[in-house]
Amino acid sequence: MRVIKTLLVLAILAAAAAFAGYRYWQAQLEGSIALESPTIYEVPRGAAFNQVIRDLARHGIIDAVWPYQVLARLDPAAMQGLRAGEFELEPGMSGRELIAKLSSDQVVTYQLTVPEGWTFKQMRQLLDRAEKLDHRTQSMSDDEIMAALGHEGTHPEGQFFPDTYRYHKGVSDLEVLERAFDRMQQTLAAVWAERDDDLPIDSPYQALILASLIERETGVPAERRQIAGVFTRRLEKGMRLQTDPTVIYGMGDSYVGNITRADLQRQNAYNTYVIAGLPPTPIAMPGRASLEAAVHPAKGDALYFVAKGDGSHQFSRTLQEHNAAVRRYILNRDRD
Repeated sequence: MRVIKTLLVLAILAAAAAFAGYRYWQAQLEGSIALESPTIYEVPRGAAFNQVIRDLARHGIIDAVWPYQVLARLDPAAMQGLRAGEFELEPGMSGRELIAKLSSDQVVTYQLTVPEGWTFKQMRQLLDRAEKLDHRTQSMSDDEIMAALGHEGTHPEGQFFPDTYRYHKGVSDLEVLERAFDRMQQTLAAVWAERDDDLPIDSPYQALILASLIERETGVPAERRQIAGVFTRRLEKGMRLQTDPTVIYGMGDSYVGNITRADLQRQNAYNTYVIAGLPPTPIAMPGRASLEAAVHPAKGDALYFVAKGDGSHQFSRTLQEHNAAVRRYILNRDRD
């Protein structure tokens, strides 16, 4: 009988110890991790669970490895979902919340904004400066980039939609470019499908070119369709477009902030003071509003416009009216 009592007591003590141990283990997982401020932690691609846990301890994010190793033994499924990437860890998180965070899709993201009216050259410079991107295109030519995107022989200018793009560490600049390219093609196709009848342009690409001119000339958003109307009527009448941004684009790196009379008369493929019709490619990346203006130009009879100096334009029906506006807004301003 004493033996039985002794064994019973030992069993009770063992059970109590086991329960106490279980409670202590649970407390370790439910307690706060050892952080005093938000910390970015990266799970390397292909890292095993034990490697990550030891690394967390080495960085002082957790106090001990063993509670997580026990969890891995008791609940292996809970530990098999660790994802590669950067995660923002917060003070006060529990050990279980830590594991849940590292197993989620809540990776740290970054963003870059491509403004409307930028050139492909400017977009490339932005990508080159973007943090955490995998920079694959820095040594590539424009042609090599387009080939890598699967669009060999396509001129890159205007083909990428200006917008804000989010990404996480490890994403390549080619992936961002692919998203921007696809977005432009989808937007252009949708806009072209809803175009007005009897436009003097025959293809989505011509709409893209025209939209790029509208984008570069527009300082006041409300004027986009008016500017589109002027360009449309000039194309219909066989008049040269005579828009300064095409001159600037054709000058390339030789442009230093001013256009001279000689520049306006210099022959190149983009100078719309010299060539008839549209330039051969877009000169910038237009946004959706400019794309829509290109296919829905405002009605009217204006054939000219001149910048007032405040971002807006004076629109004129005749050359005589236009010359008077030039004297008022350009020549007089230059004398002041």
